Amino acid sequence: MQLVNKVIGQELLQFEKKFSESVKSSNQLLDRIMRFIIRRKGKQMRPMFVFLSAKIAGEINEVSYRAASLIELLHTATLVHDDVVDNSMKRRNFFSINALWKNKIAVLVGDYLLSKGLLLSVDNGDYKILQITSRAVKEMAEGELLQMEKARKLDIDEQVYFDIIRAKTASLLSSACSAGAYSTTADDAVAEKFRLFGEKVGIAFQIKDDLFDYGQDNIGKPTGIDIKEKKMTLPLIYCLQNADTATKRKIIYIVKNNSTDRSKVDEVIAMVQKSGGIEYAYKRMMNYKNEALEILYTYPDSPARQAMEELVNYVIDRKY
Repeated sequence: MQLVNKVIGQELLQFEKKFSESVKSSNQLLDRIMRFIIRRKGKQMRPMFVFLSAKIAGEINEVSYRAASLIELLHTATLVHDDVVDNSMKRRNFFSINALWKNKIAVLVGDYLLSKGLLLSVDNGDYKILQITSRAVKEMAEGELLQMEKARKLDIDEQVYFDIIRAKTASLLSSACSAGAYSTTADDAVAEKFRLFGEKVGIAFQIKDDLFDYGQDNIGKPTGIDIKEKKMTLPLIYCLQNADTATKRKIIYIVKNNSTDRSKVDEVIAMVQKSGGIEYAYKRMMNYKNEALEILYTYPDSPARQAMEELVNYVIDRKY
């Protein structure tokens, strides 16, 4: 993402310093864990969306930096808590917080990150930014619970699927874009426009993740991890909606009872591929991407707009 780094590279470097400062603690254990988290942070896509949205809408300022820090604090907190909920021992090919320090400490670390985000906004009077991001956290929790509720019966239809990913995945990305735009304009209408842009990108992002499970050369290696975890993804939902009764019963039985059997999982993958589920999901993903770009193109051409388009394309074209 050369253009992204060219346009906001300096801001991202400055953000790294500010974020490191924002998580410091006088508690030695917490401070050690915070340093561990900072060293193993991901690609920081959400701060990128904050800064590019801010730059398209106006001029990056201190509120923009605090918005990016708040988004990253909340995102990191949810990842730490997710690893506890999922009993996951790895995060980005490293040991997770709960793997190294156990669940009790991991939950408290997540709580600490959430509180640091709240204080960062409240202490600086960034109440609208806090409102935007708090709504996202609420929706993420609701989306996760809805998915867990529906997973028991495997009765997720397409509408419920989009309700889940709009809340669970897209909400934080949409809040990043909304908060970034608001930080430079203080305009509710502009913030809402960028929220909708970010929501469409976030939905496309999740569909891309769904596609990784089914494998084509231009999408990724088939793994069947979602099937093993009994997750109802868009290709599988499409397959079930268009299958005859016998095939539908067979798929549901495998997902419910044989999801750890590699051969059975491969059988489901083959049925999804044959049904056209992958092509359907890919088409929906591209539709959401194009709808997001239509919103982006309402702003004048600029290096920031071009960088945002590059970032959107990266979300769709990534290989992992």
